[in-house]
Amino acid sequence: MLMAGAPSLYEKRKGVYPKAVDGFYRRLKWAIMAVTLAIYWGTPWLRWDRGPYAPDQAVLIDLAHRRFYMFSIEIWPHEFYYVAGLLIMAGIGLFLVTSAVGRAWCGYACPQTVWTDLYQHVERFIDGDRNAQLKLAKAPWSAGKLARRLVKWSVWLAIAFITGGAWIFYFADAPTLQQQFWSGTAAPVAYATVGVLTATTFILGGFMREQVCIYMCPWPRIQTAMLDEKSLVVTYKEWRGEKRGSLKKAEAHPGEFGDCIDCNQCVAVCPTGIDIREGPQIGCITCALCIDACDKVMAQIGRPRGLIDYCTQDDAEAEKKGAPPKPVLKTLLRPRTIAYFAIWASIGGAMLFALGARTRLDISAQQDRNPIFVRLSDGTIRNAYTVKLRNMEARPREVEVSATGITGAKLWTDAGSRETAGTSVRATVPADSVAKLRIFLTLPAAGPARQDFAFAVRAIDREGGGDSEPARFERP
Repeated sequence: MLMAGAPSLYEKRKGVYPKAVDGFYRRLKWAIMAVTLAIYWGTPWLRWDRGPYAPDQAVLIDLAHRRFYMFSIEIWPHEFYYVAGLLIMAGIGLFLVTSAVGRAWCGYACPQTVWTDLYQHVERFIDGDRNAQLKLAKAPWSAGKLARRLVKWSVWLAIAFITGGAWIFYFADAPTLQQQFWSGTAAPVAYATVGVLTATTFILGGFMREQVCIYMCPWPRIQTAMLDEKSLVVTYKEWRGEKRGSLKKAEAHPGEFGDCIDCNQCVAVCPTGIDIREGPQIGCITCALCIDACDKVMAQIGRPRGLIDYCTQDDAEAEKKGAPPKPVLKTLLRPRTIAYFAIWASIGGAMLFALGARTRLDISAQQDRNPIFVRLSDGTIRNAYTVKLRNMEARPREVEVSATGITGAKLWTDAGSRETAGTSVRATVPADSVAKLRIFLTLPAAGPARQDFAFAVRAIDREGGGDSEPARFERP
């Protein structure tokens, strides 16, 4: 318990009102925001013809039927290792980006950054730029202020709603679910999901903003292990900027002041409200808007750009001693980033090879244990098996199942009889589904007590394909 007059352990949040800025990195953020939002909102509406037996939505997570569709790729539950591989690639890719260019993911493509950026543009459109927002925030509540707040919050809420609404379309046919949603016939989980995502987007993007990046997100704390003195990060070159002073002071005392005229434009445009001149900080998301702001000021006062720039610690020290800036490509190509890329590419290559080599038809077999075997009237021994045939194509396939690695075997299904037994059985497996067969197999009584063989399945069509499954025949 704190005593009266004791200092608070928590600093009260100070509102952050970033100033609009134009420049290369701002335009890059515009482009990335447009692309990522278009992908997120537009992907569920893309169609992909898979034939009459499969859904035509290009990207679909079909939980009801335990399928994941991505254009021509279809992932079944037993192939979840592909999803695990994608997650591993995403993690290694994040390590690669961070070790190369710092928190570039956070600054440009993180959903929190993208939606916060969108919300801030809406805020500027309604409330005005930084100075107008500061003035409005300090103004007493009035009809005009309330009207602006209600309009802004309504637009934010609409953006949050279509954000949550777009998410559910990844899990069902988008046109159908949209009709069900507005008619009130969709599943309750759809409404609950939209409600939760609408609320979180509205709160995190509209009100918490930089607090998510600084306090809630674990990545700023993890990234310190990924960065080193050769990582390309947003850097204030203090050796060039210090001592700070206004332009008038610098002109009055040549050689006494550095290039930084203490205009605070780098602070004004920062979406997390930090001062990059204080060095690397957990609040810096490497968005580089401070570079745009500083370069604009340097151009206005006739000084070279790059006082704040993407730069490694090693390069900054070298420039301080008079060395020319190192090319970006040479900075990025170093053992650490090459190793990350090699691992990332190897996993991706292995997954592509596995996708290309995988069979679209497989088989599994389980022997009946009660009874293990039956002696028939002619003296032969019969074993029974439950065989599952998985057809992973969007069309029915006729297949043939036989026993390999064993001679003299006769097979029939429970739909046939012993009189119709042969060296193989045939069945039709429906599109994109699993067919279950009960297969009986007989062998002469003379032979080892346990004999290994394999069930083999092959498709009877021009494309072929097949698989095999080890099994065991048992005698008295």
